[in-house]
Amino acid sequence: MGQLAASGHELTASPDEADVIVVNTCSFIDPAKQESIDTIIEMGRFKETGKAQKLIVAGCMVERYRDQIQDQLPEVDALIGTNELDRIVGIVNSNAKAPEIASDPYLYHDMTPRVFTTPRQFAYIKISEGCDHPCTFCVIPQYRGKMRSRRYESVMAEAERMFRQQGVREINLIGQDTTAYGEDLGIRDGLATLMAGLASIETEIPKWVRFLYCYPNRITPKLLETIAQHRDLVKYIDMPLQHASGNVLKRMKRGSNGDFFLKILEKIRKTIPGVTIRTSMIVGFPGETDKDFDELCQFTEAAQFDRLGVFSYSDEDTSASYALDGKVDAKTIYNRKRRLMSIQRKISKKRNKLLIGQELPVLVEGPSADTELLWQGRLQSQAPEIDGVVYINDFGPAAPKTGEIRKIRITEAHDYDLVGELVDGSEPGYTPQRATGGLIQILPLHREASVPLSR
Repeated sequence: MGQLAASGHELTASPDEADVIVVNTCSFIDPAKQESIDTIIEMGRFKETGKAQKLIVAGCMVERYRDQIQDQLPEVDALIGTNELDRIVGIVNSNAKAPEIASDPYLYHDMTPRVFTTPRQFAYIKISEGCDHPCTFCVIPQYRGKMRSRRYESVMAEAERMFRQQGVREINLIGQDTTAYGEDLGIRDGLATLMAGLASIETEIPKWVRFLYCYPNRITPKLLETIAQHRDLVKYIDMPLQHASGNVLKRMKRGSNGDFFLKILEKIRKTIPGVTIRTSMIVGFPGETDKDFDELCQFTEAAQFDRLGVFSYSDEDTSASYALDGKVDAKTIYNRKRRLMSIQRKISKKRNKLLIGQELPVLVEGPSADTELLWQGRLQSQAPEIDGVVYINDFGPAAPKTGEIRKIRITEAHDYDLVGELVDGSEPGYTPQRATGGLIQILPLHREASVPLSR
């Protein structure tokens, strides 16, 4: 999007206005694959009913199903894989069906043009691309390649620009495994070094920095100490564990077990007082027995995670786990997911109730999408788009402004969301900035959905 805008194209949110439509696909699991296909077909109709002259399909599904897309979706005019993104302008401006397949892995940098797709108060920075882990359920390394880190100076330059010039209040670092950052560059404790650098960026108003997707055996004492030491580093650990049974983890090629994980959690909580810990689990992995699942439930009770997401295993035909025996039927997977989420729902509500009466910083996001009567925001313990929110039902001494960080007193606790009242005034001299809107339609696809590539 940044490259297209920088080359003079205008972005639009309305596909019926677009001359060119770009569908940015995901194919991590079958539901995402099907959503991508459905959207390609839907957008293809605008070539007949709208102004669209060209339909481009980009992203992971191109890497995984390039030939099938060309054969089965004739409405598609061009394809761009994940390593060919810097050729988007040439494809839009030409009649080429596809760029020459890139030989070098793609990795954006601080000088790459960029358009924000998030509200201006928060943004994501990708610090690495690709992954070296052999997890049997995952196909990401097949089309993202080996893990490669951005230069420290590049990440710092982008972050400084966001904080100092673009009105961003919160940066979320992402990568397939953020805790591996810098290893390929010879940087020891690379993520800790980067986090300390980001915390040192001087800003006139408060800022938040968090990272997501860390691998359990790569959480070092230095990383935990760094998070605990710096005020601007959010006390939040997102550590997808995937399971707690040693048997299942072995078949996943992740190793370890629930007892080891409990020791890690103890170390994290001891080093970072008040830390919020989020994880995710997969149920229904091939070979998962009733005993394995019971072990996962018992571990969840013992671990007392603040946040936990549960995913149903998706049997992807190019993943190593596709060849494993002991497949679990769909009904059992569904029931296990419901049971585990029921356990976590009670834990979440109990932990939320501990916040009632506390006064905490809140990043104001604006009027609630659910009701015009409330505004909403997020605590440091609530990552954008994946955790709950705080509903603001009393503005206190001053009405809130989108993007400012205020203090809120928590008055109610629900399963995942909170309710509170503002107890301080507006930030002095703060002028909120809004994201610029965008004739090219860009549709990111990343949600769940379950069928093979078909019309």
